[in-house]
Amino acid sequence: MEIVVLGAGAIGSLYGATLAAANDVTLVGRADHVRAIEENGLRIEGIDAQTVRVPAATRIEQLKPNTLILLTTKVPATVSALESITPLVRDDTTIVALQNGLDADRIARTALQGRGVVLRGISQFGAIFERPGTIRYMVKGFTLLEDHERSLQIANVLTAEGLDCRITANIEAEVWRKLVFNCVVNPITTILGAEVGQIVDPDLNRLKQLVIDECTAVAAAEGISLEMDLMAEIDAAYAGSRNIVSMQQDLLRGRATEIDYLNGAVVALGARHRLPCPVNNGLTKIIKGMEATRRKSASAISFS
Repeated sequence: MEIVVLGAGAIGSLYGATLAAANDVTLVGRADHVRAIEENGLRIEGIDAQTVRVPAATRIEQLKPNTLILLTTKVPATVSALESITPLVRDDTTIVALQNGLDADRIARTALQGRGVVLRGISQFGAIFERPGTIRYMVKGFTLLEDHERSLQIANVLTAEGLDCRITANIEAEVWRKLVFNCVVNPITTILGAEVGQIVDPDLNRLKQLVIDECTAVAAAEGISLEMDLMAEIDAAYAGSRNIVSMQQDLLRGRATEIDYLNGAVVALGARHRLPCPVNNGLTKIIKGMEATRRKSASAISFS
């Protein structure tokens, strides 16, 4: 299959490197990352350590028939990433929005002006961007993909290369479930400056439960029932993990986080339903404050 990974950061690079063994893959990413891959290959450290030779570019000039695009940018970068390829997208192009947040697929459809077919995906893999040309594969997981007539072929391709792609008939509930996980784990471990595994600390249980309760109330108002024990699922999923959430990685690199599309999105939807979400709102404001502090520090260094 012809595959373009648009937004080759940690997760995008992991998917691209894994799929490159049996498919024609092109990674599209930042110039320094692309340069390092071109010169030395893509280095995977951690699980399944290897160096993969895979084509990489800062942009693409054409899309072949039946190309699969894995959209793995952060949600705030979706529009700018898709802007340059929109004229290239064909009716037979499939774009899988493999991103966090509630509205990733809607944002992509709007940006593409109705071109191609946009499907929603969820990745449960974990990886860290170490440096240009190198990522660290931290957590083996699986991929979820919404049910569509094109989904089976995509799922077969991903599963054949070890990315365990499962088609779900209820992608909306799965998106909300992942959103709750992210709303709990991302801001709390980022504020603490901790590894993901620290989220299981019993001292955090009250805070975690407040976040979960607000999220599930808003989900219910949207017609999504989340009846599972989300606290237990979060603890089971992340116990012992040495990974660092993408939000903390973004702050360390001075980049904008996805907080507005996670806890901030819950707050905004809650307001529409007249459901106050003070805890999610508080976490959002803290992360935004941390972003501002990072920007000020970076500016002070640049002018010193």
